[in-house]
Amino acid sequence: MKIKNFDHIVITTLNLEECLHFYVDILGMELDDSNNRYAVKFGNQKINIHRGKAEFLPAAGNVTVGSADICLIAEGNIDSIYEELMNKNVEIELGIVPRTGAMGKIDSIYLRDPDKNLVEISVYQK
Repeated sequence: MKIKNFDHIVITTLNLEECLHFYVDILGMELDDSNNRYAVKFGNQKINIHRGKAEFLPAAGNVTVGSADICLIAEGNIDSIYEELMNKNVEIELGIVPRTGAMGKIDSIYLRDPDKNLVEISVYQK
């Protein structure tokens, strides 16, 4: 077996409306609310959003709101992304900092979603 890529991850939210506002309106992801389930899509991945512990089974063994730490790779210029987030009044936890991604050097901005999950938005250095 050779694992190819992630298809989706799952986060659990205490407030669906605030969560969707963050991922759809702030980060620009596409809402998928089919089959009475919620997810946000970007590229060929998605984040499934559960509204409570073990909403769908099987589920993780220790579901905890706010325990996710995800890195999202963005297109464009990291300075422009920072400016866009500031214009949307998003609280930045840590400004533009160099990091190492799966495929090399990245520049990252850290923020938190409404459930306090850590969201790292990064651009690969050229």
